[in-house]
Amino acid sequence: MKDFQIRKAVPDDAEGIANVHIGSWKTTYKNIVSDEYLDSLNVGDRKVRWDGILSGPHETYVCEMNNGEISGFVSIGRERDEHQDGELYAIYLLKDYQRKGLGSSLFTFAMDTLKSQGYSNMLVWVLRDNPSKHFYYSFKPKSCKEQKIMIGDREYDEEGLLFTL
Repeated sequence: MKDFQIRKAVPDDAEGIANVHIGSWKTTYKNIVSDEYLDSLNVGDRKVRWDGILSGPHETYVCEMNNGEISGFVSIGRERDEHQDGELYAIYLLKDYQRKGLGSSLFTFAMDTLKSQGYSNMLVWVLRDNPSKHFYYSFKPKSCKEQKIMIGDREYDEEGLLFTL
């Protein structure tokens, strides 16, 4: 029996998603993104952002544990730049739930959902220095793009990974 379910996010999930978003940034990006930037992140500000996202049309899904805790989320849609493929905008799990198969379940769910919407590919942007990027490599992507991104006041390299659906 599974101890979690993946379901479409509802407005009441904004705080839980914000908690995952901030918590996972602070653990995943420690020693990659500046401490000053990570220290500036807070759940309250991110909840306001998620309140707005979840009040309109969206493709955000939560991983909810049987005890009601939101352990992770994934957000997907049309590719933002070229508008021809699907894109995984965000996928995050709290540290305590990583390496237990939930991330793979969320990732596969995202791929299946985009495929069912008629997309043939899914783009994912990942910070080049993020050691967690090896998770994505297990799904055999093609490295297809590079770009610079500003986080706080620093510039970082991102790699675009393309997955066939």
